[in-house]
Amino acid sequence: MGESGQYRGPNPAVAIHRSRPTKGRRTKADVSAIRGAIRRVLAEDGPMTVRQVFYRLVGVGAIGKTEHEYRNTVIRLLTEMRRSGEIPFECLTSGARWMRKPQTYSSLPQALRGWVKGYRRAVWDNQDGYVEIWLEKDALAGVVYEVTSKWDVPLMVTQGYPSLTFLHGAGQALEGYNKPAHVYYFSDYDPSGVDISRVVEQGIREFAPSAEIHFERVAVTPIQIAEWNLPTRPTKKADTRSAGFRGESVEIDALPPDRLRELVEQCITDRIDSYALEALRLAETSEREILKIMPSLGDTKQGLNE
Repeated sequence: MGESGQYRGPNPAVAIHRSRPTKGRRTKADVSAIRGAIRRVLAEDGPMTVRQVFYRLVGVGAIGKTEHEYRNTVIRLLTEMRRSGEIPFECLTSGARWMRKPQTYSSLPQALRGWVKGYRRAVWDNQDGYVEIWLEKDALAGVVYEVTSKWDVPLMVTQGYPSLTFLHGAGQALEGYNKPAHVYYFSDYDPSGVDISRVVEQGIREFAPSAEIHFERVAVTPIQIAEWNLPTRPTKKADTRSAGFRGESVEIDALPPDRLRELVEQCITDRIDSYALEALRLAETSEREILKIMPSLGDTKQGLNE
């Protein structure tokens, strides 16, 4: 993994040899070409979800745009390549599985050193507004969290339609900030994905009646689909919301990870007052230096720089 968290595989500059999807069994050369394509896209855009790898491979012509290719080629090869050590496990992200464990320390000095290292001022305390990023799919949380965490922005994942309890808590939080709130939503372009954004906006407004809320569905949009030539899939006719929906559907996973992160960052930085941010950073740096020279409790001979 590079400094930016991206996987830097062997010879990332080597051009991808496009392997035509075959109806029959692929040759070893075909499979090798797809493996090379996988290494290349992960080197360029990792970490990614498995679904994003699939869409990138479709985009470069390495595989066909079918569920069979997704399940029997992409998932299988990514599993084999991670198990063999050809690619690191960290180059793929999945937000669906996580562990709950309280933060504990081996000693008080260790706790204090960790606190000093992680000390941050709340970015939005001295800003005129407040920002939240909302995301339909939990699997993509690991792709955009590096951006939202950098800017101290909450990442709200609905996992499809959000519960009433989730919307109530989010609305009450927005009500308590007493400043304009800018909420940006990212979801699939399909009947349910578009409708979910309506439900979210309606819900948070209901539970934050006094808050000034600016809501925007950022992606995926028809303009993005056309301008970026995003891969589509047939709209599910079984979806009860498809009656008024026009065109084919596009998953948000079809957005290249770097483009998705750029969209998220642009939403945030558009609402940042750079002068207020600089004042906060200077205060944060000064306070961290003060904390570093505080003696560790239980070990007064050594400071917290260790």
